[in-house]
Amino acid sequence: MTTATRPVPGTSGPASPYQSYVYAYPHKTAYRKLPDRPRLDALWAAEPKDALSLYLHIPFCEVRCGFCNLFTRIGAPDGLTGAYLDALERQASAVREALGEREPVRFATAAFGGGTPTFLTAAELERLCDIAEHRMGADLRAVPLSVEASPATATADRLGVLAARGTTRLSLGVQSFDDTEARAAVRPQRRADVEAALARVRDAGIPVLNIDLIYGIDGQTERSWLRSLDAALAWHPEELYLYPLYIRPLTGLGRRAGGTDPAWDAQRLRLYRLGRDHLLAHGYEQQSMRMFRRTDAPPQGADDYACQTDGMIGLGCGARSYTAALHYSFDYAVGMHEIRGIIDDYVSRPAADFAHAEYGRRIDADEARRRHLLQSLLQAEGLRTDDYRARFDGRTPADDFGAELSRFAARGWLAGDGTDSTLLRLTPEGLAHSDAIGPELFSPAVRAAMAAYERK
Repeated sequence: MTTATRPVPGTSGPASPYQSYVYAYPHKTAYRKLPDRPRLDALWAAEPKDALSLYLHIPFCEVRCGFCNLFTRIGAPDGLTGAYLDALERQASAVREALGEREPVRFATAAFGGGTPTFLTAAELERLCDIAEHRMGADLRAVPLSVEASPATATADRLGVLAARGTTRLSLGVQSFDDTEARAAVRPQRRADVEAALARVRDAGIPVLNIDLIYGIDGQTERSWLRSLDAALAWHPEELYLYPLYIRPLTGLGRRAGGTDPAWDAQRLRLYRLGRDHLLAHGYEQQSMRMFRRTDAPPQGADDYACQTDGMIGLGCGARSYTAALHYSFDYAVGMHEIRGIIDDYVSRPAADFAHAEYGRRIDADEARRRHLLQSLLQAEGLRTDDYRARFDGRTPADDFGAELSRFAARGWLAGDGTDSTLLRLTPEGLAHSDAIGPELFSPAVRAAMAAYERK
């Protein structure tokens, strides 16, 4: 099942609500090898360093779900996780040196993602925290620290380490409480094991529990979707993320993909609305198309678009770093053979190699404005035009994106006519179509680069 672009009757633009999930812009498939391999100390010399974000990527999972296109490999041969942490420590030392000592370096947020960070043993998680603190200088107990986990790896000893080291948010990838649906998504798990993992998370005392759920799974019905939602709500999670299922190339489910399926679009949209309304009725506030937060949950700082902010330091394969002028990373792949090769290359690198950026995309003034519009408009609170003016020399969103905003307003996706002087905010129907709105704001250059990307 895949989506396609079809015209909206009476307007121009995509009918499918499910074009692409925009969690970072420009998209990683728009990155290219940087022939000049710029030095990190030069890239970061003029960047503000008083409120950086730190992200550490662990590219290992016990199993790869059928829908997953993240940078991760299944399992790890003996010694590989240790070698990976060795390389991560070398990279952290090189990056911290590149940040310099002329002005204070402070991290305002931290996150461990993947892959599955809790694939590491408890002792290895201790070392991961040590790298963040002792090599990078992040005070994990003083800033929001978010960690991703799977039910199988959310063991008491691992959770104990994370809680003791300052984790404020644990995100558990459940996807479905229905065993049949989990198998259909190529995510072998039993509900009893999921419930046991959730009990361990609560016992660990981590302040914020997030549960990820997916809608649009083959065989899923409105009734089974509500059962999963109610099973999640029984744990009173502070946050819930509701993800539409995507079938992407080179993934387990992607190998079985057929042509376009308008009925699947309609099913996912129907399940989204059902889930949204159910959570709103149970004391949750909508933060974005995907994110819902309990109204009495403790604040966690930046929301799910934090990875788009400038001042992001990413360490490890699969991690991206953002300065105002350049987004950069290591090479990216989805196929298992290519991922293994990239990881093997990473763990063999000397420290000096980590002082340069190798793959990335330059950010010009137009792309910076697009990023700001995207990361703000796709949040429920919207975009304050005064903030836009202050950042972009008195220009307004309508000056730069008037045609796009008018189209969104004509479709009923944007409140007003798209030229409001104080606030641009998506309507409930606009939030439902976030995955169509985001890609429509991509620049022609980014679209061309993505189209030319060779999948591997």
